Amino acid sequence: MAENLSDAGAGGLLRDPARFARELLEPIRAIVGERGVITDRDQMQPLMVAWRDGWQGRVPLVVQPANTAELAAVVAICHRTRTPIVPQGGNTGLTGASQPHGDDSEIVISTTRMNRIRALDLDNDTITVDAGCVLASIQDAARDAGRLFPLSLGAEGSCQIGGNLSTNAGGVQAVRYGTARNLVAGLEVVLPDGRIWDGLRGLRKDNAGYDLKQIFIGAEGTLGIITGATLKLLPLPEATATAFLATNSPAQAVAWLRRAKAALGESITSCELMERACVEIARKHNSQIQDPLAQAYPWYLLLELAGQGAAEALEARLLPVFEAGLEAEELLDGVIASSAAQAAALWRIREGAPEGQRLEGSSFKHDVSVPISQVDRFIAEANAALSQRFPGIRSFAFGHLGDGNIHFNPIQAEGEPADLWQARLPEVNRIVHDIVSRLGGSITAEHGVGRLRITELQHYKSPIELEMMVRLKRCFDPLNLMNPQKVLRSDLLDNLSETV
Repeated sequence: MAENLSDAGAGGLLRDPARFARELLEPIRAIVGERGVITDRDQMQPLMVAWRDGWQGRVPLVVQPANTAELAAVVAICHRTRTPIVPQGGNTGLTGASQPHGDDSEIVISTTRMNRIRALDLDNDTITVDAGCVLASIQDAARDAGRLFPLSLGAEGSCQIGGNLSTNAGGVQAVRYGTARNLVAGLEVVLPDGRIWDGLRGLRKDNAGYDLKQIFIGAEGTLGIITGATLKLLPLPEATATAFLATNSPAQAVAWLRRAKAALGESITSCELMERACVEIARKHNSQIQDPLAQAYPWYLLLELAGQGAAEALEARLLPVFEAGLEAEELLDGVIASSAAQAAALWRIREGAPEGQRLEGSSFKHDVSVPISQVDRFIAEANAALSQRFPGIRSFAFGHLGDGNIHFNPIQAEGEPADLWQARLPEVNRIVHDIVSRLGGSITAEHGVGRLRITELQHYKSPIELEMMVRLKRCFDPLNLMNPQKVLRSDLLDNLSETV
């Protein structure tokens, strides 16, 4: 992928110190003040590095507006000077969508200072927030008001809601509440020319034309910058029940989940799948993680229920479904947490799997989704194909069984050089993604496209899907200034320009 973006419109402005200061830096400084600009390379560095995949960015300027009006004014200057922009929230993404490229051809606009909770409407069950609000702070504000904002993911202590919406984040409770786009009532967006679209209406019903907010959710900052959101709140559950269940295969897990959904309905908030290797590697790299069952089993389910009333009532509903699963041989064993501490210990296993995998060696990370009915077939076929092509590769699969999102992350053979295995990434990706595509799935379920999957997306999307995406991009951002070389490659935009 081309890293030099100088042809995206900025020309020599960002590399000409005098022009940069006169046409960009000083006008922006006049809008956001000294606190709103960073030009020191050392101060910028934490915002230039992707925490997982090692991308290193380089820009001459990071702008941190304090509010929507300031951000809009900055974007208008960038539009006038043809300066490409990389929007950035908490910088916790997993595909490089918020990472600038490494050639000083862009500037970063960070929403970190835009962190106000603007309004809480308990009658309407909505909360309106700035894009820079940390997800956990929104959860806390809702909880303090006796409500639930159910979006929940591992980075919730540092990720920002603008980034969550821009990537349509999923998380562990999507089986009940859906992904981020299901939780949005309204948006405020700064368009690529600096105009502000105020769509913060908070309505449950609005059939007055196109649902414009959905265009920006999941667009990864390529069509505009989300600056505010009105989010849906739900009743705060009074009780939870957590179970760790053993099973022989993903097929048996799916069979039991079908039984559980029929009996327990929407009380199921999470249903996570893990193979035995996930438990072993999590324990290996975290001494606080214990095996909750007396013996090892091939696969596990981590189930959580939530609802009103007493926890004992939830457990009483779960127990006969668990016993029926044992009798039908869908389940082999299991434990239901008897305290919040035990529930946290069970979740620690699931949370320890990604970190353990990182410490284990080179791994091939796939954030894929298939129909739930195809989960067993996908894992079996992908493992067989990879084992045949790369003897010694270790299966490592976990994820959100309740919505078909599997993190299929095989690990290099033990004792071999990591560099040798990392060079095989393109071939591993093609094997896995070909199977996903054949089974009617998606190559990215919740992490987005960013830089990581930009070429893969072009391979697996149909021509008409690519054409519609290019039409949207050209409609909203004809100069390709908003997060260029993310989601859609610039050469694709150029190649389709004559027909779109």
